[in-house]
Amino acid sequence: MLTRFMPPPGAARTLAAAQLSNSIGDGLYYTCSALYFTQVVGLAPTRVGLGLTLAWAVGSLAGVPLGHLADRRGPRDLAVLLSLVTGAIVASFLVVGSFVPFLLASCLYATAQSGLAAVRQALLADLVAPAERTGVLAHLQSTLNAGLAVGAALGGLALGEGTRPAYLAVFAADALGFLLAALILLRLPAARTTARAAAHRREDEDAPRLTAVLHDRPYVVVMLVNAVLLLRLPLLSLAIPLWIATRFPALTWLASVLFVLNTGAVMLFQVRTARAVTDLPSAARLVRRAGLILLVSCAVFAASATRLPAWATVAVLLAGAVLQVVGEMQHSAGSWHIGFDLAPPHRIGQYQGFFGTGVALARTLGPTLVTVLLMTWGPPGWLLLGTLFLGAGYAMGPAVRWAERTRPVRNIDANVPSGGQSELTPDPRAPGGNGTPRAANVPVKEAY
Repeated sequence: MLTRFMPPPGAARTLAAAQLSNSIGDGLYYTCSALYFTQVVGLAPTRVGLGLTLAWAVGSLAGVPLGHLADRRGPRDLAVLLSLVTGAIVASFLVVGSFVPFLLASCLYATAQSGLAAVRQALLADLVAPAERTGVLAHLQSTLNAGLAVGAALGGLALGEGTRPAYLAVFAADALGFLLAALILLRLPAARTTARAAAHRREDEDAPRLTAVLHDRPYVVVMLVNAVLLLRLPLLSLAIPLWIATRFPALTWLASVLFVLNTGAVMLFQVRTARAVTDLPSAARLVRRAGLILLVSCAVFAASATRLPAWATVAVLLAGAVLQVVGEMQHSAGSWHIGFDLAPPHRIGQYQGFFGTGVALARTLGPTLVTVLLMTWGPPGWLLLGTLFLGAGYAMGPAVRWAERTRPVRNIDANVPSGGQSELTPDPRAPGGNGTPRAANVPVKEAY
């Protein structure tokens, strides 16, 4: 059944198979890790939360340097190495017995996961033609959700057993998932990133290499705008379950229903949603629409606080969840294209590592921010959060236009992989006169 969510045969399907292996293990981990660390290891819940917050803060720093290394040395072998390292770190959780080892292992885990995400994006860019990347990423997201669903179901069996051996089996299975992913990635051809980087080295010999993305102010702004939209990440896993548990104690079962609804919708409709993205204008428009839909979703969740019959409350919460997943899919599809299309072809790994920092920021700051807004302020907090989504959605278009004006656009056919040769024509309008190349035959873009 899972093969229906996979892309067509080739490099993309191999990437999806590795993603599936990881995501099944991740579904097991996400389902059982909190109870394992609190009930089996014996850590206080507050310490687990503190450790994970610090870990993802540290991990957020790894994407850029490891992505840069992938650009320089090639992403395939680095992806294999990071998969193996992550598997070993997961296995180390089996012997964690106190807070300090837990914190160290969690920091290493977050670092490896952040780096692996950036390196995999560089690998995808090297093996998949630019015009096909958003569609492939949509397939990968569907595969991810399918694997998470399978892993969560298996994790539920471990939770039902509730014994130490059951929890240890979960972590062992997750570690084996990363080992299998590494073996699958070895089936891919050696990437062309090193040759691509050498071909472009003369373009910016004097520019700082490891920190180049940090000097790209338009791209930094795009990432920060995207990070605001990524505050949707803690909604499904944290905010909505807490909202239901505190406001409607008799409906706590609905949180799992909404999780299944979200997962199933992404599995079934993410690829279809991504077909609306063909270029930067369409991507920015889709992100803008996502901001609006997320605002409406927040307003619907806020409305659930009114006095309603139980069946009406369930209907309102379901409606809010449907709108939320629609906004999520549209934001994902648009942001994927924007993150890739604005990155220099010889620095895909570094730029994708930086773009992925938004996820780490949302994981680090999002739970506290969202919990304070929604649990303390109630319905006005929902409306304020929705307003943030709307503002970020509408800010993405101007930010993308600014970024597009200041970077190279390759004069190549859309079907040529990113490792292919391209001709760049300087744009005299760019800052510095001749500092930013632009394609000679790029048509005038429509407003977005």
